[in-house]
Amino acid sequence: MPFDLFILDFDGTFTDVEEEGGPFVEAYQADVRALLGVDVSREWDAAEAKVREAPELFGWTFDGHVVAPGNADPYLRATVIMNMVFDARGLYPNADERTAVLQRLYFDNYEKAATVFRPEARAVVDALVASGKPVCVVTNSATGAVAKKIDELAPKDRAKLTIEGNAEKYLVAEARPMDERFDALAKEYAVEGLPRPVYLRRGRYYEVLRRLWNEHGTGPENTLVVGDIFELDLAMPAALGCAVHLVTGQDTAAYERTAMATLPRAAFSDGLGAALERAEL
Repeated sequence: MPFDLFILDFDGTFTDVEEEGGPFVEAYQADVRALLGVDVSREWDAAEAKVREAPELFGWTFDGHVVAPGNADPYLRATVIMNMVFDARGLYPNADERTAVLQRLYFDNYEKAATVFRPEARAVVDALVASGKPVCVVTNSATGAVAKKIDELAPKDRAKLTIEGNAEKYLVAEARPMDERFDALAKEYAVEGLPRPVYLRRGRYYEVLRRLWNEHGTGPENTLVVGDIFELDLAMPAALGCAVHLVTGQDTAAYERTAMATLPRAAFSDGLGAALERAEL
């Protein structure tokens, strides 16, 4: 089936997120030292070892829900680690205050990350844009910060590649306004090897997708969504009927591959280039 809309995540999908995350982590840790007035590097290292050893047991908790794997990339890993450090020290017991602190640490340091694109990123974007079909980056990161990085990539017809930042893919909430398509979504999805549910009803993310479908006169059945984190990028679109493609990396958990192998219209690959085969161009 030919597609009428291509939607791509950014961090980890366009980029080698582990390579670019080094400066982010260094700056993040410096801000933590300034915030707490103490060096927590030993606690950080111990927490990171736990997360890496059993990634299925640790996740990013937001608004009372575990909404993403804790070891997917340096940005998520830093948040999960700091939650563990705060818990051990009894700091920021108020959930709203803690969320505000963690969000500030992330956004203040995101632009300090390096920019390391996957080697095939520009060729893939160029081919998708050249198809004449709309291509949109939908990301949790700030629009301006992602735009600067894409400008560095310098794809052809850059103006035709649109960006929807601050997509809040992590927010489990009802859509505004509600519609039949969203209302039909199950609340949870069980994945073999993951001892917790994947939450599907992510209303702010859905609102972005719905706006794009309305704008381009299409729907989920004619949309290909490409991302690097199953829970954040692909689980809800797949449940809505989109074709989905997972771009894997060194820290992609086994359960994510399992999930993709059991879903219709789903595939995964170790590079971004294989997404072009899915695009049927």
